[in-house]
Amino acid sequence: MAFARLMPMTEPVRLTTTFIPNEGEFFRVKLALDIAIEEVQREPGCLQYEITEESEERIVLSEQWASEEDLDRHTKGIALQDLNESLSALLAEPATWDRV
Repeated sequence: MAFARLMPMTEPVRLTTTFIPNEGEFFRVKLALDIAIEEVQREPGCLQYEITEESEERIVLSEQWASEEDLDRHTKGIALQDLNESLSALLAEPATWDRV
């Protein structure tokens, strides 16, 4: 009798990323995020990538990835590099992220 090899189950990875726009730059930050969101949602393993809270003072992006490997691939991907470049002069401080 042959036994199937069991693959380890991985838990989804959940994050929130917070962006603090420079004064008067909220709409440009939001536009850059909206463009990136469309691209990132097509990445392998992306289960959620959306703005879940926004105000003139901060924007919170909620992310969920199927695995650490998918998140790692995302962090090295072109969409995130482009987003970081777009936001470099628009944020009052570097974006922060927290695992939830």
